[in-house]
Amino acid sequence: MQLTRERLEAYIRARFGADAWLRAVQAEQAAGGSEGLKAFGYGVPLRLTVEASGQLRDLILSCQRPDARFGHDHIADRAQEMLWQHAAYGTLPRHVASLDVGYIRESGELVSVAEAVEFFLLRGRLPGEPYWVDLDRIAGSMTVTALDRERVDALADYLAAIHQKRRDAPALYRRRIRDTIAHGEGIFGIVDAYPEPLPVPPERLARIEEACVRWRWRLRGLTHRLATVHGDFHPWNILFREGAEFGLLDRSRGEWGEPADDVAALSINYLFFSLARCGGLAPPFAELFARFLDRYLGKSGDTEIGRTLPLFYAFRGLVVASPLWYPDVTGECREQLLRFVEGVLEVEVFRPEEIGRLLEA
Repeated sequence: MQLTRERLEAYIRARFGADAWLRAVQAEQAAGGSEGLKAFGYGVPLRLTVEASGQLRDLILSCQRPDARFGHDHIADRAQEMLWQHAAYGTLPRHVASLDVGYIRESGELVSVAEAVEFFLLRGRLPGEPYWVDLDRIAGSMTVTALDRERVDALADYLAAIHQKRRDAPALYRRRIRDTIAHGEGIFGIVDAYPEPLPVPPERLARIEEACVRWRWRLRGLTHRLATVHGDFHPWNILFREGAEFGLLDRSRGEWGEPADDVAALSINYLFFSLARCGGLAPPFAELFARFLDRYLGKSGDTEIGRTLPLFYAFRGLVVASPLWYPDVTGECREQLLRFVEGVLEVEVFRPEEIGRLLEA
């Protein structure tokens, strides 16, 4: 993408009228001619001198550089910041106003989105039945069919395949771990969304959060694990068609992440459906849980994932224990899930064969 003077002039005429013209363009420096003690900025603004309707206007056009260290690595991150700035600048006394906000096409054309009041996504409709229907049936019949096993294998194989694609971006991996804990859709956000009165003492939730922060420092150095992920691989986002053919919905939280997130997002539901419907770890769900993890480990060859799973089981455990997302879960089931969260955060390495002990802790 190249931002040329011709593209800037076309934008200025579209924004300020056909008689507007761009008199000068130059890189903008901070007040005083330099950044002073501040040696790092998020982008280099352009200073535009514009004449429109007989008046000169002194304007600044700014973009934000991609930077994973500060959560700006995706275009969606940068769009979020620009949209917020456009909405907020004019509401604070003495603050410079935003005149427009927009995006730049690959051709260099500048397009305004200042009139937007909400955003939407148009996608195709995916046929199929959500995977949770299978789990609900198994909970009712206490029977695992050959097709159930085939579908578990297909899901494990799929994750093992997509997780093979790795990326060398240490700051992005650290961001993914940080977001798992502190993002509004992560652990802190999930806990903050627990409705009042809280189902458990706040001191208990605080201890869980503190343990999660300690896990951040355990995982922070495992940046070689950054891989392609789905990001929200749970049974409501998996639609099965005939046999073991399936499609996916609602990829979330970025293209890259820790493989354990996908593995935990799905496998905790074998535990959740068993606890919610059976009161404990029933044999059919114990079989599916073990089969999924064994198949995934065999196909992926990931001998390290036991070191990363505990944080993500804690995250997903707090989700399924949430009275907001799952209001019909009994207090006993919620307590079992929270004990599992507490127990898994205490282990250094998650071992599938210890799941019974963790659920009974």
